[in-house]
Amino acid sequence: VAMETVSLEHQIQSVQRHIAFLKKEQMELLHDLHLEILRLQKHCSELTHDLEIKELEARQQDVLDRELEEKCRAMEAQLQEKEKDNLELRKELRHKETLVAALRSSLRNKERRFLEELKRRSHRVTILDTELQKQ
Repeated sequence: VAMETVSLEHQIQSVQRHIAFLKKEQMELLHDLHLEILRLQKHCSELTHDLEIKELEARQQDVLDRELEEKCRAMEAQLQEKEKDNLELRKELRHKETLVAALRSSLRNKERRFLEELKRRSHRVTILDTELQKQ
């Protein structure tokens, strides 16, 4: 009986040592798991923050893109309006060039007729002067 009691006590002590060892291992494992959970939570928070920043940047870029598209459309509309104005001005310029050419032609004709009239009068003055000299 005493032998069995000693053997049982050794077995109990052995089981208690194993339990203590397992508890210690479990505590270390739990501690490591808690550290890993904290590390993963921190990493998840960083990734979430990065994602939020990227989403914000994407929204801001979308806003900038829309603003640029609106400005581009406005500039294109202005360009079309300026091209329309230029077309009108070119038409007006061609019309005025035609008028200038017609006026130049008319002026040349009037100048030619004036010079012809001047020659006739000069000739007439010469004739009259000659007749006057004779008298």
